[in-house]
Amino acid sequence: MAEHILESIQLFLPEIALTVTLCVAIIADLILKERNHNVAYVVIAGLVVTTIFVFRQVGFNESIFSDMVAVDPFAIFFKVVLLLSGFFIVFFSIKCRELDANKKRIGEYYMLITAMMLGMFIMAGATNLLLMYLALELTSVASYILAGYTKRARDSAEASLKYVLYGAISSGMLIYGVSILYGITGATDVYGINAALQTGDFSPLALLTAGILIIAGFGYKVTVAPFHFWSPDVYEGAPITITAFLAVASKAAGFAMMIRFFKVSFIDAELLTAAGVWDIIAGFQWNIILAVMAVLTMTLGNLVAIWQNNIKRLLAYSSIAHAGYILMGLVVLTDQGIASIMLYFVMYLFMNFGAFYIAMLISNKLNTEDIEDYKGLGYRAPLVCVAMAVFLISLTGIPPTAGFIAKFYLFAAVISAGWYGLVLIAAINTVVSLFYYVRIFRNMFLVEPQGDTTPVTFSFSSKLLVFALLIPTLLFGIYFKHIVDFAQSSVKMFGF
Repeated sequence: MAEHILESIQLFLPEIALTVTLCVAIIADLILKERNHNVAYVVIAGLVVTTIFVFRQVGFNESIFSDMVAVDPFAIFFKVVLLLSGFFIVFFSIKCRELDANKKRIGEYYMLITAMMLGMFIMAGATNLLLMYLALELTSVASYILAGYTKRARDSAEASLKYVLYGAISSGMLIYGVSILYGITGATDVYGINAALQTGDFSPLALLTAGILIIAGFGYKVTVAPFHFWSPDVYEGAPITITAFLAVASKAAGFAMMIRFFKVSFIDAELLTAAGVWDIIAGFQWNIILAVMAVLTMTLGNLVAIWQNNIKRLLAYSSIAHAGYILMGLVVLTDQGIASIMLYFVMYLFMNFGAFYIAMLISNKLNTEDIEDYKGLGYRAPLVCVAMAVFLISLTGIPPTAGFIAKFYLFAAVISAGWYGLVLIAAINTVVSLFYYVRIFRNMFLVEPQGDTTPVTFSFSSKLLVFALLIPTLLFGIYFKHIVDFAQSSVKMFGF
């Protein structure tokens, strides 16, 4: 037993590194007298060490701590995505003027970012329902506080309160579903659940009830309809750095946990059709429920985004729509579908962070988040606005950008599995999304500047970060073979 624990610790070093980083950040905040972004550099150093440990895990496919956590290619892939997100968000935060009003608590901000990273890392590899729940709660509690970080702002306090209320309800539904599933199967690890369900000795009604409750809990985390109601208000009221973090990293961790749970628990690993589609264990056709949710999510997200004037709120509904697209990859029950989800997150990371970062830079300079105030901005800040246009084009899915490649592989996976109607609805929604993205483009470039016409300038480091997001968005639209290969080779999960 002791030997197993020691071996498990050796493969748990990335999470341990994040825990140590959290502790060091707390101490650094107590020691450093100047309340500035110095703690950010402690967090960056911790993320660098964590990255080293993650890459040392490449090639492993094992279960540790008595089937509580998996260290496999699937988990490693999402940890890489989370690390990229963490680095970008810390750099964004250093440049964010929205946080300057709370300099006395800036150390706490970076501690909570680290706590969220730790929770999301565990979510990516957790294979036990209780650990999944605890990891989800660790991530959620940290994000509740961060959403209301600028608490003096009324919309920030409101965002945090709504987030807590919706989060409490969803957590209750999730843990109740887990308790029912445990009652049916007598197991809390996904492998034991799968083995118990394959015997067929369970009540289909009880399994359906548990499945719906668990889907509701996961659906809240990944912002899919009808569990998305919290996200627009929270995204608008939270600091823009946290909004971007929730839209990408939190969503990625939620989908990683959701994919592992459904694939390992409810799919018969021994039955694979000639078309490469996995068979669901009889009693709970969860892919049908997810298909309905995907359609509802992408349609609602795109239609409501049309009426938004606040850039953060618009990108929030855009994020909801993208969650609907991503969910399609899980509906099809193929390794190709899951690989397309993983590829989508890599592309989505750069283009979505890019859009949020430029919205933050403009807010820093003009003190506005209203899209109407973007009129003529392309003449005053051409470089930043051209980059924004590229990110919006990529979010739409137009070539030659990373967003086009992401949607191409996703749609191809869904078509290969025979879900033609789902692809048609997604294609129509893509056209709808072009309408509200073009509105931003039109205001920036096709409307003459009004009022102040002086050039808007940005620092060299701000431009450098823009290029760090812009180059991959364009490059992966042309040269994407290695990213595709990485995603396809990372589909493998321990025990399946």
